[in-house]
Amino acid sequence: MDDRRTVRISKFLSRHLRHDPGRIGIELDAHGWTDIDALLAAAAAHGLRFDRAELDHVVDTNDKRRFAIEGDRIRAQQGHSVEVDLDLPAAEPPPYLYHGTVARSVAAIRAEGLRPMNRHHVHLSVDRATAERVGARRGRPVVLSVDAGAMHRAGHVFRVTGNGVWLAESVPTEFLRFPG
Repeated sequence: MDDRRTVRISKFLSRHLRHDPGRIGIELDAHGWTDIDALLAAAAAHGLRFDRAELDHVVDTNDKRRFAIEGDRIRAQQGHSVEVDLDLPAAEPPPYLYHGTVARSVAAIRAEGLRPMNRHHVHLSVDRATAERVGARRGRPVVLSVDAGAMHRAGHVFRVTGNGVWLAESVPTEFLRFPG
């Protein structure tokens, strides 16, 4: 499968498994799962035909491992703007986590901390390089350090997705370290 087709299918999956399943007539269960056959039929009905082998290829080769398949169902690992409970247990984070953003957002983050915005959680990375790639999607990246150990000791809950993204409801400013 060529890279453009892979990207097109991946973007289609992200949009409909994270943000707008009803647009193509699929339903997510309480934990974000949907039936693969229903997804394939809905995609075809909306102009994007792909089969199970192509779907498996997109899921298996996605560099961020954005999607999970269990048997005959699929879901996005995180990043939902629709209401789902990913049913992830609380986990003790590493001492520091990282968040990639852009310079134009830093003033608001200094004032308010990290908020989930239109998603359900703040996404955090275990390493600076990943956070830098995330921030670079919207411009020149700025990487913030999060004192996750101190947050955890203060009672904040962390969860980790199947693809290694750490989730928190928010990150108050006192736990953030800004560069420079």
